[in-house]
Amino acid sequence: MIYEMRVYRCLPGRLPALLQRFETITVKMFDKHGIRPTAFFTTMVGASNQELTYFLAWESLAEREAKWTAFSTDPEWLSARAETEKDSPIVASIANQFLTPTAFSALQ
Repeated sequence: MIYEMRVYRCLPGRLPALLQRFETITVKMFDKHGIRPTAFFTTMVGASNQELTYFLAWESLAEREAKWTAFSTDPEWLSARAETEKDSPIVASIANQFLTPTAFSALQ
């Protein structure tokens, strides 16, 4: 199993809009495309309280490429994202990493 960690850094004051979009739209779109989120986090203490960090589980990088491409080009998603950003952008930047569990990880 491969885990993708994604960190969305929001523009000032826009984290509530991102959280609402994930709760009402994005997670449903992930389900539609067979994308498996494992956890979502906001930053309680740290450099920024304007971040959403989440993890996705993948069987392989090939699976990730196929499903992420289908999701990110889905006209329904593109329309919903545009609608939620019609007044102003939400995300300032996105960072991601691909991680593999260690032999002693509970995620094996």
